[in-house]
Amino acid sequence: MAAAEAGGGGRAPACLCVLCGLPAAGKSTLAQRILSAAAQHGWRAAVVPYDDLIPEVAFQTRVEDDGVKLQYMHTEWKSHRQAVLQCFEQFLKRPEVFAEFPRSSLINRAAWERCIQALRHPEGLKPDGTPLLFLLDDNFYYPSMRYEVFQLARKHSLGFCQVYLHCDLESCISRNRGRTRPIPAEVILDMVKRLESPNPQKNSWEMQSVTLNTTDDISKCDIQRVMDLISWALTNPLSPAEDDTEQKEADRLKCATSVVHQADQACRRLISEAMKTARESQVPSEQMRSLAAELNESKAAFLHNLRKQFLQEAPFIREEDVDVEHVVKRAVDFFDDSKKEILLRFIKEHK
Repeated sequence: MAAAEAGGGGRAPACLCVLCGLPAAGKSTLAQRILSAAAQHGWRAAVVPYDDLIPEVAFQTRVEDDGVKLQYMHTEWKSHRQAVLQCFEQFLKRPEVFAEFPRSSLINRAAWERCIQALRHPEGLKPDGTPLLFLLDDNFYYPSMRYEVFQLARKHSLGFCQVYLHCDLESCISRNRGRTRPIPAEVILDMVKRLESPNPQKNSWEMQSVTLNTTDDISKCDIQRVMDLISWALTNPLSPAEDDTEQKEADRLKCATSVVHQADQACRRLISEAMKTARESQVPSEQMRSLAAELNESKAAFLHNLRKQFLQEAPFIREEDVDVEHVVKRAVDFFDDSKKEILLRFIKEHK
């Protein structure tokens, strides 16, 4: 089999396959179908369900303490996801001691050991050239989440591919109700707004992606498409990127400046609209000055946090990889909520 020859240097070829989509879109069902097909190909495969690995507390939200509703953040969310990738990295470096758990309490040890149990031979894990397949089962609703997996695959010269499960909202909500542990419907509704499906036209690193319509049952044709994609990824591992740290940092700063500039312009328009509404609501002139000052202070804090967050968390390399317009719109929506609260308070106080 071609995939069995792709490892090079005595190392077995391996592939990280990202399964992404809304909750209850059918990712777990698809993963089990792929496991069966992988066994027929003679591959060793494992499903990595993020919901089992990451504790529920990591998905609880909180508001920034500075009072500016820049965004709702997932508590320890990023650290937990990185811990999962660290487990992968340790396994890739030393598969013969895969039962050795990283020094981290951020993920569920028992769940991780169940993930890789399928990779164990009766005599232990041997570097016999048998292809390894990891199916990463998570929502992966932001490109940044998927890009971290791509970076890991590139660092270790692994195959990388993505399968996006497109399922209509009504079906997802209906299936979720039938689960043993359903998640709140509002979580699914919120994720619909956040989800950004793979876009090879915008992100070149997402070229190896397929979309399956899982509103109805998954067909044999769907499984074949996925297996063809994985086979291609196994035989075409990524190459490590050259060290261009300085250029990456320069690009990040340039992109952050563009995001903050456009957000500033959008916030100015929102403040102008708020001041117009306040005048029409007959807010006294002396209070208009106070309103303008408070709105501008809120804007300054918002822009400061936006720049800081973008530089710390944006994993993208090049500006063209970032949909600046979308990032700005999503961020400014939070400032708009803050603006509305401030404006409403002034109008109520002086009616």
